[in-house]
Amino acid sequence: MTSDKSYFSQRGQLKRPDHADLRYKCRTYARLLQHLKNLDKNCLGPLRKAYCSSLNLLLRREAREFANELRASTKASRNPTVWLDGSTGSNQSANSADTSIVSEAYAKMLTIFIPLLVDESSFFAHFMCFEVPDGNKIAPTDDDNDDDLGIMDIDENDKAGKKSADLQALNESLHDLLDGIQEDFYAVVDWAYKIDPLRCISMHGITERYISGQKADAAGFVRILLDDLENRISTQFSRFVDEACHQIERNDRNVRQVGVLSYIPRFATLATRMEHYIQGQSRNLVDQAYTKFVNIMFVTLDKIAQGDPKNADILLLENYAAFQNSLFDLANVVPSLAKAYRQASKSYEEACARFISAIVYYQFERLFQFARKIEDLMYTITPEEIPFQLGLSKMDLRKVVKSSLSGVDKSIITMYKRLQKNLTSDEMLPSLWDKCKREFLEKYENFAQLIAKIYPNEPIPAVAQMREITASI
Repeated sequence: MTSDKSYFSQRGQLKRPDHADLRYKCRTYARLLQHLKNLDKNCLGPLRKAYCSSLNLLLRREAREFANELRASTKASRNPTVWLDGSTGSNQSANSADTSIVSEAYAKMLTIFIPLLVDESSFFAHFMCFEVPDGNKIAPTDDDNDDDLGIMDIDENDKAGKKSADLQALNESLHDLLDGIQEDFYAVVDWAYKIDPLRCISMHGITERYISGQKADAAGFVRILLDDLENRISTQFSRFVDEACHQIERNDRNVRQVGVLSYIPRFATLATRMEHYIQGQSRNLVDQAYTKFVNIMFVTLDKIAQGDPKNADILLLENYAAFQNSLFDLANVVPSLAKAYRQASKSYEEACARFISAIVYYQFERLFQFARKIEDLMYTITPEEIPFQLGLSKMDLRKVVKSSLSGVDKSIITMYKRLQKNLTSDEMLPSLWDKCKREFLEKYENFAQLIAKIYPNEPIPAVAQMREITASI
């Protein structure tokens, strides 16, 4: 068989391995092998080794030729491995090609060879007269019912007590039978990774589905193969995640950065694509990647903000707002992204509160500083004594009110312009201006209450009047 090239896959032709004729010929010797074992239970050792060695060569040749032709016949454009680096063009991730044919090729490799390897394991166990516990028998797959040659009936009358004796020897023989074939599966995984690293997600789900279907000990090596494949896929995907994290970290440079950082909207694009690839148990793989991405994104954002203290809160609130806007739809259906969304929302509110407070305080610094002095003194002296303290007399109050609130409408307009100037996008201006007005009115209301308590006879503009002025701007 190995000398006949037409038996194997070749250029332009994928061939499904067919061992029906081989098994039929082997069945001729099944009774003889059983009699030999009854005469001398150790005499089958060399024969088993020879069988494993020969069939291993055949299986590896079949897998190698099939995998080579599978890759050669699958035409797919490579997708970018750089998703989150700020130095690449803005449309690089949006133009990604459809690479579903790659994971379909991997699925085809498993569909053809996993049932074959399971059946070969089962056939070998019974043909070579291994005595395994009943719970470890493998039923043939639906695709290979024609290959069931009745070998399982040979030992029907043997005593059950002997059936566990050969289990270790069987596992060692199955290793010899199938060892090395994993390299061709690895080659398909590595090839798929080079075309589109995100296809690891769908390949992981496909592999997990096959793992859940392998339960019998006679297919133990097949399960080991599938576990190794799953680990290989996870390792390759981790490489992609680590590289993407490095791309995010490279945004942290000694250059002032303003506006929304490039990796924020790109992460949303990446997450959308990753969700599209999820199959079965690959949900956990993707969620772990999200957690790592988000942690690195937020840590990097904080580092960049710390490098420019004057504009730190503006940078933070704009980026956390962009993160929420870009992931709103996904966060509604993906719990791990919903957690990140809530984290971004909290950080946004904190940065927003600091920024708005600074804008208001800067414009009305003398007014609210006067109020702060009064509040500090109220911890140590009575309200009646405060107007007699240095800098807090009635005359001082009138000067502060006159300088801060005469032409207050112009001051509020100036505050609006300062807010507008600090933002890189007008999209957030309406909501932030509303917050700004509320902050000013809250501070002014507190100021008015203090003045009414400490200087009951001193007139100042009413809170209602301030509310009308801010509403008109």
